[in-house]
Amino acid sequence: MNSITNERIKKCCVHEGTTILEAMRTITDAAVGLALMVDAQGRLIGVLTDGDIRRALLSGAKLDSPVAPFVNRNCTTVRPQDDRTHVLDLMQSRYISQIPVLDAEQRLVGLHLLREMLGAVARPNWAIIMAGGKGTRLRPITENLPKPMIKVAGRPILERLVLHLVGFGIKRIFISINYLGHLIEGHFGDGSKFGCRIDYLREEKEMGTGGALALLPERPAEPFLVMNGDLVTQFNVEKLLDFHERGGYAATLAVRRYFHQVPFGCLDVVEQQVKRIEEKPMLQQLVNAGTYVLSPHILGYIPKTFFPITNLFEQCLQRNEPLGAWELEEDWLDVGQKEQLREAQEGQA
Repeated sequence: MNSITNERIKKCCVHEGTTILEAMRTITDAAVGLALMVDAQGRLIGVLTDGDIRRALLSGAKLDSPVAPFVNRNCTTVRPQDDRTHVLDLMQSRYISQIPVLDAEQRLVGLHLLREMLGAVARPNWAIIMAGGKGTRLRPITENLPKPMIKVAGRPILERLVLHLVGFGIKRIFISINYLGHLIEGHFGDGSKFGCRIDYLREEKEMGTGGALALLPERPAEPFLVMNGDLVTQFNVEKLLDFHERGGYAATLAVRRYFHQVPFGCLDVVEQQVKRIEEKPMLQQLVNAGTYVLSPHILGYIPKTFFPITNLFEQCLQRNEPLGAWELEEDWLDVGQKEQLREAQEGQA
């Protein structure tokens, strides 16, 4: 998530002995729209904007007056672990463009800027989000609402994905729609209010996670992302795309380490003799995380019919085309069942 560097933070900082004139110069030189007042230990005291200085001068303060009495000490802050969507929600709901980042000791460690969070350098890669499923396992919630439009922390899952992609410079997004697709189109429109262009792959019948790709109006020039529309995740888009391109893969699958504890004692038996006993072992396996990067040429393998994307990967293996596996270490939940949905909503509360 974008946060200005420590060197730039220093340029934003003022102290309790700073005058109004000095604070004005700091705001101008730092060029982030405010100054941050900190104590000798680097703990945030408050923030100061041009508006605060104007009000100070209108109240009779002089340029050489201390600025400390006019600092906003009740400002909005976030923690380093707070994700991008949470920060954007705060900015939108409170009409602010900057939020300081504080550690557990209230020390200033970063500053989020709205212009930088929404203004990432545009990448040429496209993204396709699969949002056409009926979500039958989540009924009755999905009887009148597409599964990707279920809200987590006050925002639809699909909107969280779109904003996450835009934050990494993805400016062209396709959304495959079928079941209650008009509700998705009505919410996102052409994507302009989310900082991107959104087009729709309208499935007249269910085509699966692979078949919908055959509806793309043209073949992209660069490797492109494909994602399930029911994921709550903060994966690093840039790292995944870079991994794919460095490896020269036909397709890259994001994978997740899955753990399962067997609730029984397990035995190794050879010729009816017990050789080893392990009580309730923990098993682990890499599982498909529902996020992929595809090279453009393999679109030619996809028919315009129902076609699971896993069939595409099987074809790649049969053709001896390399498949990459990139381990996703960030937060990730597949909200496919009520238990996972409850976990996502409680975790993002």
